Amino acid sequence: MAIKGQRFKTYSGETKKEAIRLHVEERWTYRNITEHFEIQDHGRVKKWMKSYRELGEFGLLDQRGRRKEHIDQDRYIQKLKRENEMLKSVWKSGCRR
Repeated sequence: MAIKGQRFKTYSGETKKEAIRLHVEERWTYRNITEHFEIQDHGRVKKWMKSYRELGEFGLLDQRGRRKEHIDQDRYIQKLKRENEMLKSVWKSGCRR
């Protein structure tokens, strides 16, 4: 429970992305990641992973104070970027044949 006047530690988007990358690509455990980045809350990385799985990189953004139309626009842009990357990879694999 929060104490009046307590300040919470925030983490940059780069830190979150690196933590996700370490877990997904290099198979680091949540415990190793929390120790490496000195994260106090042991469940924090799990929450980041859940958001990343549901919304992609957009899920890692701090959305406090953002208006709904900006959120929808950002989601749409991220979706288009993911689609472009997928199409590029499919096109490159088709050209190799």
